[in-house]
Amino acid sequence: MAAEITIKEVNAYSAITPEIYAEAEKTKLNDQIPSSLYTKFNVKRGLRDLNGKGVLAGLTNIAEVRAKKLVDGEELPDYGRLFYRGYEIHNLIDGYKKENRFGFEEIAYLLLFGELPNKEELKLFEDQLIFYRSLPKNFVRDVVMKAPGSDMMNVMMRSLLTLHPYDDMANNISLPNVLRQSMQLISLFPMIAIYGYQAYRHYELNDSLVIHKPLQKGSIAENILHLLRPDKEYSDIEAKALDTALVLHMDHGGGNNSAFTTHVVTSTQTDTYSAIAAALASLKGPRHGGANLKVVEMFEDLKKHVTNWEDEGAISDYLNSLLEGNAFDRQGLIYGVGHAVYSKSDPRAEIFHSYVEELAKYEGLLEEFALYERVARLAPEIIGERRKMYKGVCVNVDFYSGFAYSMLGLPKELYTPLFAMARIVGWSAHRIEELANNGKIIRPAYKSIAPENTYIPMDER
Repeated sequence: MAAEITIKEVNAYSAITPEIYAEAEKTKLNDQIPSSLYTKFNVKRGLRDLNGKGVLAGLTNIAEVRAKKLVDGEELPDYGRLFYRGYEIHNLIDGYKKENRFGFEEIAYLLLFGELPNKEELKLFEDQLIFYRSLPKNFVRDVVMKAPGSDMMNVMMRSLLTLHPYDDMANNISLPNVLRQSMQLISLFPMIAIYGYQAYRHYELNDSLVIHKPLQKGSIAENILHLLRPDKEYSDIEAKALDTALVLHMDHGGGNNSAFTTHVVTSTQTDTYSAIAAALASLKGPRHGGANLKVVEMFEDLKKHVTNWEDEGAISDYLNSLLEGNAFDRQGLIYGVGHAVYSKSDPRAEIFHSYVEELAKYEGLLEEFALYERVARLAPEIIGERRKMYKGVCVNVDFYSGFAYSMLGLPKELYTPLFAMARIVGWSAHRIEELANNGKIIRPAYKSIAPENTYIPMDER
């Protein structure tokens, strides 16, 4: 549902005149399409069938989501599984965790190149990423600082497109060049987002300006915490938790909106900066990348109404009020619970659960963690009782990630940009895959239902 506009004092540039309001109502009436027509013409609205299953629109080697099993020829809901290049995410994370290593760079290599690196290959890849932790000269001053904004995703898109003229091979779409651009953007995304946030804090909120040079060693996760924190300090527990959050958000199959956007835009053979800017625009939408912030805000509202966090009756009453549209943002949703694909479990939430618990112990927030646990147990039961579900419902990764980010001291303005810092790896892999297969331009069909009209002269209207 589109947000309703509240009339308030705005500057002349942003003002909506009464005439525009009137014309907008006319447009709304002329553009509305009866839902019955989608059934009549067998249109897969949102590229989904009546059961919510995505329409098969392409093939990919990069990532896969499984949440169904075949029983006697019938598809039934199953525990969720996520694969990167055929490797189950549980096994990948267990692998580097047992060796007490950071995993982002290793898994990024896997997604980009299609195979796990050996020690020498990984070291070369890590060194290359560190080499690319350098924005063009005066870019921070001339681009990031000159036009600060409160929306970091827009800041990232603007900065990304402004990198285009600095690249002498910006429009070259050969695979070696696109790989070079992809590795650069993987390294630069944290700097662009965090410097943009620091500029916003300084120029719009009158806070001190903190700009650290990037680390010239260490992991992406360590560099993010180093850039963000005024004292540059972080613990190994914090960095490892952030590292795994990034790994879990790297990709989610070719059917997620921003990966599909990357394929669609790349199929036009446009440049890397434009394609990734389109993916950022897709992720920015609250239906895609903003759910973890909604979870945190929902819990803040819950704590205002439920003072005893052990009172499961009061918690259940609040959750029922959410579903009735009488609490929080009145949208009738329990954020972080439910997923378009997963029904019994989200493997990302299962994995991240232990890291969040460890963080809560470290930060002395086990009581709040216990509150999350109670909601995670109660919410699926309440949704199942109140709503007719064709499949089960479970908590998703967004349910825990916002809480983890708040414990890490990450500002809310960077929640979705942090998602982008991880997903740039998946977008890059999907872009390379689309170019490598040299497919046709992606051009879906839309059926027009507009009646054929005859032009009427102005004086006769």
